[in-house]
Amino acid sequence: MPTPDFVLELRRHVGTVPLPLVGVTAVIRRGDEVLLGRRSDNGRLTPLTGIVDPGEEPADAAAREALEEAGVGIGVDRLAWVHQIPRVTYANGDRADYLDLVFACRWLSGEPTPVDGEMTDLGWYDVSRVDEVLDAEMAARVRAALTPGATRFEGGGR
Repeated sequence: MPTPDFVLELRRHVGTVPLPLVGVTAVIRRGDEVLLGRRSDNGRLTPLTGIVDPGEEPADAAAREALEEAGVGIGVDRLAWVHQIPRVTYANGDRADYLDLVFACRWLSGEPTPVDGEMTDLGWYDVSRVDEVLDAEMAARVRAALTPGATRFEGGGR
């Protein structure tokens, strides 16, 4: 997966220490289907995800990732879930702590196709199959986006 230039620049200065980064998950719905893709780096089936660039609005990042990864235009309807992903340690030793923002999105245009190499294939999956085709973490993100209501937050003080 291509690492954003700003992350590479930070890594030159801080090495492998954990970086706090903001990620987005775009759960794109078309009728009773959601768009899922097979990641080229690990083979997992997931909704579209990515890192928010410095100064970028998170909803704009979700729309950008949809266009860059799948060639589809989307509308971003609402923020569905804000949660911290457990620390990720990459094969090269880099560590990252992602605050993930899950957005409920709707498909507007374009036929999904792998554009930038981050996905090997893409397709529409019936929402009833989410728990069957996705791992628990990604299924939870999709379910959060498909559930109407207020934004879900983890924690919140105890």
